Amino acid sequence: MSFDYDRARPNNVGILAIEMYFPKRCISEEDLEVFDGVSKGKYTIGLGQEYMAFTDDREDVNSLALTVVSSLLEKYNIDPKSIGRLDVGTETILDKSKSVKTHLMDLFAHHGNTDIEGIDSKTACYGSTAALFNAINWIESRSWDGRNAIVFAGDIAIYAEGSARPVGGAGACAILIGPDAPIVFEPVHGTYMAHTYDFYKPQLDSEYPTVDGPLTVTTYLDALDATWTHYRQKVAKYLKVAPAATNGHANGHSNGTNGHANGHSNGHATEPAKSAPQVSLDDFDYHVFHTPYGKQVQKAHARLVYKDFVANPKDARFASIPNPDALLDISHAASLTDKTLEKTFIGLSKGAHAAKVDPTLRCSKRCGNMYTASLYGALSSLIASVPPAELKGKRASMFAYGSGCASSFFSIRVVGDTSEMQSKMDLIDRLASMDVVPPQQFIEALEVREKNHNAKSYTPTGSLDNLWPGSYYLESIDDKYRRKYSVVPKA
Repeated sequence: MSFDYDRARPNNVGILAIEMYFPKRCISEEDLEVFDGVSKGKYTIGLGQEYMAFTDDREDVNSLALTVVSSLLEKYNIDPKSIGRLDVGTETILDKSKSVKTHLMDLFAHHGNTDIEGIDSKTACYGSTAALFNAINWIESRSWDGRNAIVFAGDIAIYAEGSARPVGGAGACAILIGPDAPIVFEPVHGTYMAHTYDFYKPQLDSEYPTVDGPLTVTTYLDALDATWTHYRQKVAKYLKVAPAATNGHANGHSNGTNGHANGHSNGHATEPAKSAPQVSLDDFDYHVFHTPYGKQVQKAHARLVYKDFVANPKDARFASIPNPDALLDISHAASLTDKTLEKTFIGLSKGAHAAKVDPTLRCSKRCGNMYTASLYGALSSLIASVPPAELKGKRASMFAYGSGCASSFFSIRVVGDTSEMQSKMDLIDRLASMDVVPPQQFIEALEVREKNHNAKSYTPTGSLDNLWPGSYYLESIDDKYRRKYSVVPKA
C-alpha cells in the first residue's frame, strides 16, 4: 500500500485569534514604594512600572491555562475538534513529569478529540516562542493534517523579598494559529543561544528564582544585539535570492538600502557586508519586546537605535549626536553598560518609542511581568491599541528572550482585519476593570503561596471573590498530589 502525502502548502500562516487572561487584583507600584519605604520613583521611574498583577493559592499555571484556552474557544466559537496541535510555553513546574498540556486536554477530550500533537516547552520566558515556532512549523510541514493549532503562554512571576520583587506579575495568552490569517509570521528568525546564570530556578521547593540583576540586564541586551544582527544577515541573503520588488519589499521584507555597514562587530556576528541590502528599524512600524519591566524595554529599543547608528553613522537621524566617533570606538562589552551611550540613545529614540513601542505596553503597565506571556501580552496590547484600519498593512518586529539564555528576533505582517480580535479581547477595558488593592494583600498572597508550595492534602484558602467570573481555580490537592479544578460561576 502506498500513500500520496503531498498536499497544497498553506499560505499566510499566522494568528487567527488571540486571548489574554490576568488576575483580577493588582497593586500600584507607587503604593508599593511607600509600603516598602523606598525613595519615590524607585519602581515607577527606575523600573518604569505602574501596576503589578498577583494572585493567591487559588490560581496556578494549570488554572491560568484552562481559563485562557477555554475563553479563546468560547469567544471565537472554535470547534475543539478543529484543533490538531496544542503547544504550551511556560517556565512554571508543578510536576516534574506531567505536563500542563495534559490538563488542557480536558477541554478537548470531552468533545471526542484526543488526537492533538504538541507538548510543553520550557526555557525561562522563551518557552512560549519555542511553542509558537513548533506550531507554525507543524502547519507548514508535510505532517500537517489540515487542522489549526493553539499556543498557550503563561506564568505567575513572583520573587522573594528584595530588589526584584517589584518586577513580578502574572498573566496568560492563548493564540489560534492557522493559514490565511490576518497577522502573518514572516519566515526569517535571528536566534542567539548561550549558557548564562542570569536568572534561574534551581530550588524546586520554592517558586522564587535566583536572580543576578545586572547580568540579566546585560545578557538581554547582548542577546538583542546578536539576534538583530543574525536577522539582518539572513534577510540580506533572502533578498539576494528574491530581489526586492518595485515597492521595496520582497515577501514582506524591505530593501532598506539606505545605509552601509562599517564592520563594527557586536561580539557575536559581523554586521552585514557593505554591499548587502540593509534592514533598519525604519523597516518596521512597531517593535514588540519581551517585557520584564518598562525600563528594560526602553533600553532595548534605544539599543536597536544604537545598532542602526553603528551600521550607518552618517544617517540623518544621527546628525545631532555630539562626538559620534567616541561612541563608535566603544567596545561591544563596554557598550552594554556605558551610561553615556544609553542616555544618548534613549533621548534620541524618545519620539520613536512613543509611536512604535508605547502601544505594546498596555498589559505590562497593568499586569507587570508575565514571563512567557510577556511578549504576547505586548502583541495583544498592540492589537488592542491601534485601530484595525490603521494596523492593516503594518509590520512589527518581535524580540523573544528567556534567561539562561535563549532568544530570537523575528517579524510579523498584518495583512487582514484585526477588528474581531480587538473586539473580543476587549483588553483595554478589562485591564482598567482590575481591582487595585493595598500592597498588604499582595504580601499576604505571597505568604500563602510560599507556605503551601508543594503541599498535598490541601484546600486553598483564597477567596473566590478575588477571581473573575468564568475563571478556573484550584479546588483542592489530594494526598497523592492530584489537583482538582473548578470554575467560578458566571454572573
